[in-house]
Amino acid sequence: MQSYLNSQHFYKWIKSRKFNIDNNNNNYALIEACIIGILSAIAALLLKQGVGYLGSWRIILVNNFGAIWILPCGGLALGYLSGWLIEKVSPTAAGGGIAQVKATLYRYPIPLSLKVAIVKLIGTILVLGSGSILGRRAPTVHIGAALAAQLNSWFPTSPERRRQMIAAGAAAGLAAGFTTPIAGVLFVVEELMQDVSGLTLETSIVASFTGAVVSLLLQSSTLNFPSPLLKLPNINFSVSEIPFYLLLGILAGVLGALFNKGLLFSLKIQHNFNLSLSARIGLSGMLSGIIIAVLPPFFQDNAGLRIVLVTGGLSGEKILLVFIAHFFLTMLAYSANTPGGLFSPALVLGSALGYLVGDFEAFLTGTGSESTYALVGMGAFFTAVVRVPITAIVFVFELNTDFNIVLPLMVTCATSYIIAENVSRGSLYNNMLEALGINNTEKLISQNLSHELTASQIMQPKVEVLSSYLTLDDVLKKMMISTHRGFPVVSDGKLVGIITQIDLRKLSHIPLSTPLSDFMNPNPLTIKADASLSDILHVLNHHQFSRVPVIEGNKIVGIITRTDIINIKANKVEKNFF
Repeated sequence: MQSYLNSQHFYKWIKSRKFNIDNNNNNYALIEACIIGILSAIAALLLKQGVGYLGSWRIILVNNFGAIWILPCGGLALGYLSGWLIEKVSPTAAGGGIAQVKATLYRYPIPLSLKVAIVKLIGTILVLGSGSILGRRAPTVHIGAALAAQLNSWFPTSPERRRQMIAAGAAAGLAAGFTTPIAGVLFVVEELMQDVSGLTLETSIVASFTGAVVSLLLQSSTLNFPSPLLKLPNINFSVSEIPFYLLLGILAGVLGALFNKGLLFSLKIQHNFNLSLSARIGLSGMLSGIIIAVLPPFFQDNAGLRIVLVTGGLSGEKILLVFIAHFFLTMLAYSANTPGGLFSPALVLGSALGYLVGDFEAFLTGTGSESTYALVGMGAFFTAVVRVPITAIVFVFELNTDFNIVLPLMVTCATSYIIAENVSRGSLYNNMLEALGINNTEKLISQNLSHELTASQIMQPKVEVLSSYLTLDDVLKKMMISTHRGFPVVSDGKLVGIITQIDLRKLSHIPLSTPLSDFMNPNPLTIKADASLSDILHVLNHHQFSRVPVIEGNKIVGIITRTDIINIKANKVEKNFF
């Protein structure tokens, strides 16, 4: 009988240890964040290599057969194939992906899984390889978040921990795409979650740093901007330049807000057509191919376009043409729900706008650096589109690593943000979600019920407990006169175990004089007083428990039952209605 008791205790101990590792141990979360960072960097490498491989074949075919044939046909064929794959296998892999990740973090049931990541990867390779001007960094964010969600489904944790891991995956995806780990973390805090809790920051920092380091090792994060731009020898900021940086901020704010409005309008127009996703992406690719084919040849190679744009290889008229063409080609491609991002187009638009303002200053004063204005313009236009000024400032600084560019960025990005908010409120992704009926108000309601409520607010502070010195006979008598089906066990005021009716049924052959400490569960499942309601529900549902003790340190301070949760939710609903 003693061996039986020991084996039971060992089994319960093993189960308890497994739960603690999977759900309560922050060290496990940081290890998981490292894995997410590595996987995101590998995904970024696969995406880069895939797009590069198809892109090299596209250029060869264009040189041999002419752009007017290859670009439209390639855009139609590869775009249709990408759309067909997404439609048939994973519809949520369409589009840029940032909005889907944000909706998931708002606790909306948007699928994120390994299947989504794979389809997103292949679909993006097909579209960008055909010559689309959309970028691959937003898809990398989506893929990173999907991989994090899949890892969490293999090793389940609480809903709140799952959100933190998905946010970490998004940060890792951005960091792996640009090698900007700090900007990756700030993007999560400023745009995706608006959450600065300790664990959210820790996991995002670890995942972002790991993704950036592994991406550097794998060389999967090239931005295709030349080193003369990103490593300018002398960046000087003088008071006389402030009016020109303000002008750049104003122009970026107005044009960025109009860019967002145009994207939303074109999305609405496209969805009014009764066409399948594959047809929309294919037709969009064909039209984009025709337009690019009739434009100057430097439009046919996105990497080459960025190089000549920022190194002064184009005249002011051609740079203006680049801005106008990118402005409308991006709308055409993105409105079809093409798997591709807006980060790179926004940076190209910003650098073109900045170069034009720098050229204007040079014309008036004979001084100024067009390349510096091109860098600052990248941050300003990115701010106007995504409405994340802090992320934009740090992002460009991480690319350039020259502190002298920070002040121009601060002036320009702040101006751009203020102007853009006055022209059209909210970021592009917020407006896209609101068009789908997903908004911040619903998120806050969900947080009030499932995140802001803690165990200390829900629990019953008066707890019936049993002393570890009681015998089996004493416990049976207590069970007979009580309505409860389980009791926490304490010794000197500290929680040392738990005993339930189910446990007693398994111990029918032991002597009645056996001490409770010999047959209780010595490692009971508990929650901390500051645990959120979502965490509590996860524990109860995952382990099929009807109650769980609440502790502070080793001391039991309360107990929560399913009835307590129902009552607290009913009270909240009543307050909302009355």
